[in-house]
Amino acid sequence: MSLFNGHFPDHPVMPGVLIVEAMAQAAGILGFKTMDKTPQDGSIYYFVGSDKLRFKRPVVPGDQLQLEATIVSEKRGIWKFDVKATVNGELASSATILCADRKV
Repeated sequence: MSLFNGHFPDHPVMPGVLIVEAMAQAAGILGFKTMDKTPQDGSIYYFVGSDKLRFKRPVVPGDQLQLEATIVSEKRGIWKFDVKATVNGELASSATILCADRKV
C-alpha cells in the first residue's frame, strides 16, 4: 500500500497523525449521531484537542484498524470522548478527544 511506503524506509507503518485523525472522525460521527444532527443541519464538529494520547503498537499494511468511541461529557458545546483504535483486539492507540459543536 503506497500510503505507508515513505514514512519509514523499509519499515512501512501507518503515520500516527492519521490514526489520531481516524479517532477524531469516529468521535465526531458519534457526536452527530447522539445529537441526531448532520452537517446539512448547519452543524459542524471541530477537532479542538486531545489528551492522554498513547500509541501502543504500530499499524502496518494489512492490519484492519477498528475504532471505538464513547462519550465522556458535553459542556457548552465542547464534547469529550474516550477513543481507542485496535487491531485484532490489541490496543494500537488511545486518547481523549475534544470536539466543539458549532454552527456553520
